[in-house]
Amino acid sequence: MTKPEFIPAEIGTRVTAHALHVGDRINTIGFETEALSAIPLAIRVGTSGVAVLFRYGVAVMIGLAPEEQSRFLETLKPRIDGKLARREEEAAILAFAGETEDQVLSGGPIQLRDMSPARLLVVADVLAKSVVLAHDEREVAKVFEIIEPFAKELADHGRTRRDRKGVMQLIGSALLVQHRVSGRVAIGEKPDALWDRPDLERLYARLEDEYELKERLDALNRKLAVVAETANTLADIIDTRRTLRLELIIVGLIAFEVIITLDQLCMGKGH
Repeated sequence: MTKPEFIPAEIGTRVTAHALHVGDRINTIGFETEALSAIPLAIRVGTSGVAVLFRYGVAVMIGLAPEEQSRFLETLKPRIDGKLARREEEAAILAFAGETEDQVLSGGPIQLRDMSPARLLVVADVLAKSVVLAHDEREVAKVFEIIEPFAKELADHGRTRRDRKGVMQLIGSALLVQHRVSGRVAIGEKPDALWDRPDLERLYARLEDEYELKERLDALNRKLAVVAETANTLADIIDTRRTLRLELIIVGLIAFEVIITLDQLCMGKGH
């Protein structure tokens, strides 16, 4: 027996899929409604809408009118940890084409063979990953904006005028972004829906190409490597400053001891 469609549709039907990155986490435990899928959690909203919730903080709403989306997000608020001041979002039009094969047209609607649960979960997975990547790209860009003046200062003068606190703040910003981004969302992993429906691999591959998930992930990882290297460089600068300061203190103490010794010798000769 085949599973029913998430969204009852006839050929030519179009619905909007709206992905919204709302926070760091969404608590999906104990949702008091009919679950259409467990991982990720997919629930029916209203008479013909569906919401797919990802624990890493993304809600994908399919077939919901704007007012239905607003109401649903209000009910979701208590379950959101680390609410974002600026939400990343992505929207796509899904068209029930009734063709023998799914089509992903560049800049156009995503044409689906049917509105089955597995197909909609694959689309939701890609949209969710896309908005998380957009958020992480923005966070890494912020750190680069902080690091760039510091790097220019080092290049131009070979040193920095920032005090230890300022350098530690730079290290903190770099490490914080690296921690938030690295490993939080398995962008490179395929959705769970493909385990039961390997025939949808082609649809996922086409969506992955359309939203450039692999390319964006590779670029993000390269930037994260630069952030990590910068944090190490900043830590080395602090260590160098400390070492130099200690060496100067030691030299000063030795010089002071020599002066005292010479003074005592002179006073001894005078007597």
